[in-house]
Amino acid sequence: MDDAALLQLPDDPILLKRLIIERDEIIANCNQTIAQRNSAVAQRDESIQLLSQDNQLLRHRLSALLRSSYGPRAERFDPRQLLLFGLLVPRIEFPAAGSTQKSKSPNRSKHGRQKLPDHLPRLPIDHDLNESEKACPCCGEQRQRIGQEKSEQLEHLPCNFVVLEHIRHKYACEHCNSGRCQKCDGNAHIDLAAKPQQPIEKGLAGPGLLAYVVTSKLTDHLPLHRLEQIFARQQVHISRSTLCGWMAAAARVVEPLYKLMCDRVRQSDVLHTDDTIVPIQHEGHCRQGRLWTYVGDEHHPYIVYDFTPTRSGQGPLAWLGAWKGFLQADAYAGYDKLYARGDVIEVACWAHARRKFFDAQESDPARSLWMLEMIRRLYAVESEAAGRDAPTHLLLRQSQSAPILEKIRLWLIEQQAQVLPRSPIAQAMGYALNQWPALVVYTSDARLSIDNNVAERALRRVAVGRKNWLFSGHDESAQNHAILWSLIASAQRHEIDVQLHLRSVLAHLPGLPPEELPNYLPDAWKRDLMAEQQAEARAHHARLAGAIIR
Repeated sequence: MDDAALLQLPDDPILLKRLIIERDEIIANCNQTIAQRNSAVAQRDESIQLLSQDNQLLRHRLSALLRSSYGPRAERFDPRQLLLFGLLVPRIEFPAAGSTQKSKSPNRSKHGRQKLPDHLPRLPIDHDLNESEKACPCCGEQRQRIGQEKSEQLEHLPCNFVVLEHIRHKYACEHCNSGRCQKCDGNAHIDLAAKPQQPIEKGLAGPGLLAYVVTSKLTDHLPLHRLEQIFARQQVHISRSTLCGWMAAAARVVEPLYKLMCDRVRQSDVLHTDDTIVPIQHEGHCRQGRLWTYVGDEHHPYIVYDFTPTRSGQGPLAWLGAWKGFLQADAYAGYDKLYARGDVIEVACWAHARRKFFDAQESDPARSLWMLEMIRRLYAVESEAAGRDAPTHLLLRQSQSAPILEKIRLWLIEQQAQVLPRSPIAQAMGYALNQWPALVVYTSDARLSIDNNVAERALRRVAVGRKNWLFSGHDESAQNHAILWSLIASAQRHEIDVQLHLRSVLAHLPGLPPEELPNYLPDAWKRDLMAEQQAEARAHHARLAGAIIR
């Protein structure tokens, strides 16, 4: 302070103290104002950061929505594309192009016309020259046939309805009826030949037509009103309500076989499960029911479905009951009570984890593609182990997959602290770390799968079908669909003709003794069918050999 300023200060100590107090108050007010401004700036910066994260999340959701509606379904990527733009994250090394093992590509079918199947009937159609064309253009003499050229054309003949007339012969005793018999009082003792029990007693539809209706709706995804129009083109008028009744009747016939398949699936040590939405018509609008699928292991090779009105966890709890083993599913919290028992081991799905990183490519391409490449390596190990015995499969997982998984875990922990908490990449990392114990359990047992795609594929027929028939009329109808889908999916798993199997089941199950029910399970039915076809082939060859000898 200079001398002039000192001269301006008062000499009274009391006034000096008052000035000092006022100065301190002014400084405190200034500091408070500065602190408030700093706090406001910090809040503004935090708000800007939150808005930036919200914008990034909205852009991510918009991109995912556009890709789901208009983009390709395949989740393909090439990590080397980042090198074109120099998008490299510090301390992240991208693997070399030739350092990973390439998965085996499926055998692609050859181009060109395929040979028509031998089992199709051949109808020869002769094309000959007329008499004037057979004359030689040079000398006029009649030309002789020296050969022929044959070509095949595939044609379709509309399916034909056939009316089966069940004629039941009736017999009576004329001797007794005439009163000549001394042992009776004129009773004719009339007896009528029995008719095989039908799927719908006194109903119009035979087992073949029922199988066709079920297959058309639930396998070929034809709504019943379209099927009604198809039948009308052949002058067969069957109302949609009648077709609905036939579907329900078919479900009631095959329900014992469905329950047997459910019991067999619950004997599996490894189960895959998933669920999807089924719209249910209710009071002028549709509510969301749930269809669950349960895929048995290789020793119980069946796929069954179950319907519940809601997505409550009580649905799978009630269906599984006291079952114990490995349950492979998504991260749905409804399964937590099962896992808490200790006898059901959670197995997570790497396809779900991978999808979240794939969706985060736009917001953080470098980290996302690095993770996608590491997951691709895990799947490359599975491709290499496919078809090998269980010990070799397990050895490959422990020697090759386990180090990759540990590298992924350490990378996720390191990178999670460097990304915005609400960003798509942070959500993908959080999902993977939260599910980590369940994501790595597949390396401990060769019977387990790296993902839950088998259950998702089982639900694909439902997702495709509801785009056509849109909704189920009520809960009972949805459960009937679940029963019929179980037979269809299990038959397709064994690569047998769905309609042929359904026709056999619907024709023989009414009145079938319970001990013979396992013979109509898809695997047993296929085995018996193949044995029958082989026996017919051997008999046919024997007849040919006998004809040659004679």
